[in-house]
Amino acid sequence: MIKAQITDKELIAHLDKIEADQLRIFTMADGRIRGALFHGTRFVNQMRAQHKLGILETYILGQASLCGALTIPMMKDMEHTLIRFEGTGPAEGYTVEADSTGYVRSYLENEHIKIDKPLENWNLKPFLGVGNITFSRIHKDDKYPQSSTVDVDGENIARDFASYFAQSEQINTAFNSSIQFDKAGRVTGAGAMYIQIMPKTGGTAELGSQVDSHQEEDKDEENLLRRVENAFRACPSIGQLYSESEVDSEDIILGLFREFQPTITMKRDIIWDCPCNKEYYIEHIRGLPAKDLEDIRKNGPDPLEVVCRKCGSVYHIPVSEI
Repeated sequence: MIKAQITDKELIAHLDKIEADQLRIFTMADGRIRGALFHGTRFVNQMRAQHKLGILETYILGQASLCGALTIPMMKDMEHTLIRFEGTGPAEGYTVEADSTGYVRSYLENEHIKIDKPLENWNLKPFLGVGNITFSRIHKDDKYPQSSTVDVDGENIARDFASYFAQSEQINTAFNSSIQFDKAGRVTGAGAMYIQIMPKTGGTAELGSQVDSHQEEDKDEENLLRRVENAFRACPSIGQLYSESEVDSEDIILGLFREFQPTITMKRDIIWDCPCNKEYYIEHIRGLPAKDLEDIRKNGPDPLEVVCRKCGSVYHIPVSEI
């Protein structure tokens, strides 16, 4: 990827003041709940710079990319996940790729959404429309991806992700993502969180070795899950929190879930990046039919301009290098 530079001095100064981007994985309630909190302010700004997006487009693709980043700690071993939404709205859809090595890349089908009137809220249904979301996962030893598709309403991307996990994975999962803009339209804060209810066999050794995971939840269990869900819903805007320089991710986790004794088990860096490079496209062009290559050599253009759809990088390739 050719990394786009962020040149807004005021934005750069703000980014220098706030906590570094990082994903924190945590467990709580005796292992019954697992989750992750991702601070992604620089992540979203890099995505925006790569694709040169407006505010609405940044909001849509940023939300999808943040939620996609949260799937990384759910991956097993070396895994790559492609998440694709296809909708009936003018945005048409989005694609997010997340890799277990810690990078995410993404793009909108339509990067220039027409807006007829000022936005009154962040309901995305007028722009995404009803549609479906497909998760395609491929492990290092798989020949073909494993894919699953569910219908979603396109109103809220975080809820669409939760709906996918409830329907396809049959795991109760809640997502929350948020992007904060300042008056000039700069992204000053961005982040996302998920929590996931694990089967009873996923708790402590004492609990997991003795309990049938399919048994009906008892009243204490139901009460626990209700209190955890209420705490999750009580979270203020994550984007707004991260826009404030004094906010710390660990304080957010402990503040929301203190009564459930959360433990942060891992921290890892997640970046918005793309593995594309000039050599990849040279090899791809060399694979064109001989008549097409001959036409390029005779008629140009020289250099060829190749744009990576997935990250917006522009490569200029001299014909002499093909």
